[in-house]
Amino acid sequence: MSQGPRNRPRVADADPTRDIAFDIVLGVIAHRRMLETSLEHSPAARDADARDRAAAHRLAATVLRHMGTAGMVLEPFLKKEPPAPVRVVLLIGVAQLLLLDTPAHAAVGTAVSLARRQGLTPFAGLVNAVLRRVAQAGAGALEGLDQARLDVPPWLWSSWGDLARPVAEALGREAPLDLTLRPGATCPPDWVILPTGSVRLPAGTRVADLPGYADGAFWVQDAAAALPARLLAVRPGEQVADLCAAPGGKTAQLALAGADVTAVEREPARMARLRDNLARLGLAERVTTVQGDATEWRPGAPLDAVLLDAPCSATGTARRHPDVLWIKRPRDLTALTAGQDRLLAAARDMLRPGGRLVYAVCSLQPEEGPERARAAIAMGLEPDPFTPEELADLPEALTPEGWLRTHPGLWAAQGGMDGFFAARFRRRLG
Repeated sequence: MSQGPRNRPRVADADPTRDIAFDIVLGVIAHRRMLETSLEHSPAARDADARDRAAAHRLAATVLRHMGTAGMVLEPFLKKEPPAPVRVVLLIGVAQLLLLDTPAHAAVGTAVSLARRQGLTPFAGLVNAVLRRVAQAGAGALEGLDQARLDVPPWLWSSWGDLARPVAEALGREAPLDLTLRPGATCPPDWVILPTGSVRLPAGTRVADLPGYADGAFWVQDAAAALPARLLAVRPGEQVADLCAAPGGKTAQLALAGADVTAVEREPARMARLRDNLARLGLAERVTTVQGDATEWRPGAPLDAVLLDAPCSATGTARRHPDVLWIKRPRDLTALTAGQDRLLAAARDMLRPGGRLVYAVCSLQPEEGPERARAAIAMGLEPDPFTPEELADLPEALTPEGWLRTHPGLWAAQGGMDGFFAARFRRRLG
C-alpha cells in the first residue's frame, strides 16, 4: 500500500492516545514491525504518560485483533484503496465505533482530528464521510460477517486445519494474566487457580501492582508456557541448560525444582531482562547465565537435561500479540525451521547418553511443531513420549504421538491459553 503524504504538524487538539495508536498500527501494517517495537518507535510516545501509552496499546491491539473485520466494514464505503496512513485512521475509527463503544460523535471527531495531525488534511473529508456512514450503520455493519475468519490471514487459517475455527474465535478476546507462583507463596482467595497450577487474573491486571510482585512471589507465565519445563521433570542436582532462556520463567521453574541451571540467551536486551527477573525472584545466585548463541555454546561436561524453547513464528501468542498475525509470512518459516534444526542438533550434542531434551515452540504452525519433532528423530534422538499421567490435568493437550499441543481454543470458558507444541526426547545410549 502506498503510504501517501505524511507531514506531521502538531495542532492544538493534542490526543496522545490516538497518535500513539496510529504510530503502532502503521508500524505493524506498513513496516512489519512488532507492536512493542512500533510503540518504542512512536514519536508521540516519547513524552506521553503511562496512562496514555497503556490506552494507546489497548486501542492498537483492538485494531490489530479485528483488522480483517474492520477492513470488511470499510469496503462498501470506499471507492478505492486509500493510502496506508489514511486506512489506519479509518481502522481506528471503526474500532472505536463498533468494538470499543466510543460515542459516534467522539469516534468520528477524533479520527478527523487524527488525520489532520498526521498531515493527512486532504483526506479529512473522506475520513469524516466514511466514518459517519459506518456510525449510521452501527452494529448492522457487522451482520453476516464471519469475524473469526476475517481476522486471521488466509494462509494461517489454512495451516491450522481443524483447529482454525476455535483458535480464531479465541484470538478475538483479550488474554487474561497468568502467573506461576513460587513454591510456598500464598495465593490470595480472589485469585483463580487453574487445573495445571497456574494462577489466572482478569485481562488488564497490572502485574507490578499485585501484592508479592516486588518480593518475587510469582512471575508472569501463560498456563501453557509453564508446561514444557514441568514436563522436563528435572531432579535436584541435575545439570540442566535452558536454551534461548529469556525472559526467564522456565529458568525459574527449573532452578526452583532444584536443578543446577545454565541459562543461555543470545540477545543482550533479552539477557538483561532475564537477569532482572532472576534478581527479583531471588535466583540470581542459583543460575549461571551465559550470553551467547546456543548453537555454538557447549557446557563443560555433558548435561542431564536440556530445555529448548526455540525462536519461532510465535503464532500461538496471538491473543497477547495480535500483530504476529499480520507480520509473519509463509516464507518466514523457512529460516525459522532451519534455525530450529540447528538448535536441536546443538542440544542433542550437549546431552550425556540417556539425557533428556524437551523441544518447545509457542507456535501453531505444523512446520515448527510435529515436523521438527520428526526431524529430531531423524537426527538420532529417541522419542520419550509424555504420558497421560503427566498431563492428567490437561488430557486434551496430549497427542497420539505423546506430544503436547495446546492452543488458544482450549479452556475457552476460562479464557483460553497460548498455543504451544512440545516433545520430549532422549539421547541414545552408546
